This record gives sequence, C-alpha cells and structure tokens, in this order.
Amino acid sequence: MTLQQLKYVIEVANCGSINEAAKKLFISQPSLSNAIRDLEEEMQLAIFERSNKGISLSKEGVEFLSYARQVVEQAELLESRYLNAKPSPQHFSVSTQHYAFAVNAFVTLVREYGQEEYELSLRETKTYEIIEDVKGMRSEIGILYLNEFNGKVINKLLKSANLQFNSLLTAKPHIFISINNPLAKQSIVTIDQLQNYPYLSFDQGEYNSFHFSEEILSTMTHKKSIRVNDRATLFNLLIGLNGYTISTGVLSADLNGNEIIPVPLDCEETINVGWISHKNVSLSKLGEAYIQALTQAITN
Repeated sequence: MTLQQLKYVIEVANCGSINEAAKKLFISQPSLSNAIRDLEEEMQLAIFERSNKGISLSKEGVEFLSYARQVVEQAELLESRYLNAKPSPQHFSVSTQHYAFAVNAFVTLVREYGQEEYELSLRETKTYEIIEDVKGMRSEIGILYLNEFNGKVINKLLKSANLQFNSLLTAKPHIFISINNPLAKQSIVTIDQLQNYPYLSFDQGEYNSFHFSEEILSTMTHKKSIRVNDRATLFNLLIGLNGYTISTGVLSADLNGNEIIPVPLDCEETINVGWISHKNVSLSKLGEAYIQALTQAITN
C-alpha cells in the first residue's frame, strides 16, 4: 500500500468516476484502475462497487476511505512541516438543502479556518443527492429536515446507508414572501389565504417524491405552482410574482437583504432541521468547526 494509492482512492470517491478522477490526476484511466485493483487485492477488500451505472464505495470502502483521508492528511502535515514549510490545503465538503444559515456557517468557517490554500465545497442540492453525497463520502456532512410525514422514508434511507441524523433546530412553519406582498403585514397566515398566490418549491429531479420535498405539506394541491433549482431564482420570483414558499422562518439579511420576510403559517406541523454524517466516522476538525458555526448561525 502506498500513499499515492490512497490519494487515488480519495479522488475516485470524490469524483464518483474513474474517468473523471484520472483526468484530475493526469494519469490514464487504465493506470488508475490497475492501481486501485492492486490495492484492493493487497488489502483483500473491495473498496469500490462497480456496475453499468458507474463506481461507488462499498460499505467497507466507506470505512477504508475515512482512514485513508486521515493518513493522507497526516502525510500532508509532515510534508508541510519538513519539506515546504507551508500549511497543507484544507479539505471539507458539505451538501445541503437550500438554507441561508448553511451558507452563513460556511462563510464563518472559511473566514476563521481558511488558510492560504484550501479546497472546500458547498453543494446546495436535492434531498436524495444529499444522502448519496454523505453515503459516498463526497461530503462529510449533509443538512436536511425531517418531520412526521417524511421521517419514516428518510430514516430508512439513512439507516441503510449507516448514517445518523443530528437535530439542530425544531421550527414552526413560516412562509417567505416579499415585503410588498399583501400578506406581509399579517402576524400569521392561513393556508386558505395562500390559494391565489404562486407557490414556489425546489425541484427534486428524478426523485421528485413528496417525501423528498424541501417544503412541508408537499401533498397539497396549488392553483399556481412553480419549481426552481436554486435559491436566488426562488427569491427573485418571490419578489417579482408575489409568490411564497414554506420553510423554517430562519433568514439572513446579510445574504438575502431585507426584501424577503418570514411570516408564521397557521399549521400544526413542525420542521426538524439537522445534519447527517456516518455513524462510525469521526468528524474532521473542519467538520466540527462547521457544526459549531451552523449552530451559531441558527441561533443568531
């Protein structure tokens, strides 16, 4: 086993593709495949599962990858200390539903822990992909919500992937609307009052099940409905069309300005927002720092 082979495994896991990893590593695909197979034979372990759909980490491979990352990080620390005398690049990745506080926490992380060199990743993405990212170790942490409706399905997926859910915030539902929306001056809004306004939600792509929706009450029908892929577009439509979306009520004026406000929704549901990670893998230093920043972003 060599340090280079461990770096190869990490890059393939990050890319989810031998071909893409080979391009980034500037080696041929056959050479990369052979190096990984040699390592698997030496370790008597199938690190990756291969199929017609591509390559993914095996259950044992997830644990192997966590150790490989630690070994490579320690080697980089030794190199930086004794060879080039400069800090090694920081590595961290998080996948999240579209929450402003997740971005705020990421900003705090970079400001406090970013060195001259770092390779960080923040993915605002679909619910199913968040689980897959953390399962495959492409992200160390994932952020999503559970409630009475989606909990059974999401928890089943987390259990099968050996992931755990850690609660951050339990919130009552709010709508996000423009300050110019006729409902903006109300202290609370009923579902019936929303019927004539465009409902905005995040598209879940191939996995557009009600249980993967980022918005609660996903089974409700709407006279006017628009799906979007990113938070900036959704907020622009909230303003331009007097639309609304349903979320936690936690907003950031620093990121979103003062044109969008939360208004409580008259509803008995609750939203339990939390972070997911592997059960048997300890968080990195940056992972722990991000969770701390996340907690502060929610409470501020």
